[in-house]
Amino acid sequence: MALDHQHFSLQSALEDIWNREGFLTLEQQGLIERSLGRGGAPEGEHELDQLHQAVTYCNALNRIGSGDVHWLTADGQSFPEITATYIHKVATKLHNYDGALPDAFEAALVGFIKTTRSHVATLNYDKLLYNSFIDKDIFSGYSGYLVDGMLESGFSADALERKYGNNFGYYLHLHGSPLFVNRNQEVVKLSRQQLTVDRNEASEHIVLTHVKHKPSVIAASNALSTYWDYLQFTLSEAEEIILFGYSGLDNHLNLLLRPYLNSKPLRVVEWSGAGEQVERETYWRTTLGQSVGVVRLDNITDFTQW
Repeated sequence: MALDHQHFSLQSALEDIWNREGFLTLEQQGLIERSLGRGGAPEGEHELDQLHQAVTYCNALNRIGSGDVHWLTADGQSFPEITATYIHKVATKLHNYDGALPDAFEAALVGFIKTTRSHVATLNYDKLLYNSFIDKDIFSGYSGYLVDGMLESGFSADALERKYGNNFGYYLHLHGSPLFVNRNQEVVKLSRQQLTVDRNEASEHIVLTHVKHKPSVIAASNALSTYWDYLQFTLSEAEEIILFGYSGLDNHLNLLLRPYLNSKPLRVVEWSGAGEQVERETYWRTTLGQSVGVVRLDNITDFTQW
């Protein structure tokens, strides 16, 4: 958002994909609108509660409704898949940003990770960090500094285990990525060149829903649930925790963080427009149950003091 507010606006991406020519039919839009209780595209994660519930109900009826006369119409039967495809296209649009990280920010972060092999856990699905870490050899198989368990054959939890003296850190895609798709019962990672909004993928490995449904989406994905399991391990290893550009609104993450903050320092780096210093310190102390060092910047990519 600090680099390109318009591109990374979720509301804009939801609207753009909604209006994409040749994608959603009027009937499919109508079903989504009925789940929202109003006309038009969803305006953000806060509006995806009813949509998530509708998909859950349709999935249940699809499992039990087959027979001479299905419990759902053809549009109802396809509703979960078209909704997942819509979400995947929205995530893809957000992910496919042509810009790059500022040089000073990138150099400081890459240098810090190479020196410390610090773990990185992301809550979004843009490719800024991912591109940088590939280009700067942060990712380089088991000889790299971080691993994410994604092999050429697909995701493997076993690939995250440190063996043979390896001391790599972890890159955990906590809310998934549009690069992750299902192929023959395996979660595989598309190449960066393969991912376009023209692809019709119904990915199960993107957390883009109302906050109260995020844990169930995570639990349904073998890859994402594994990342969350490893998050607890990485927090136990960490000497310090830095929350960078995080809103504090994901309660499932806050609850997981709280036990580790009794013995580890925490810094929050955030946009100065979120509020004044005392106000933000109070917000984070209430959210996480501990005093927090809050660094407020007009542009958080000016931060280099890792």
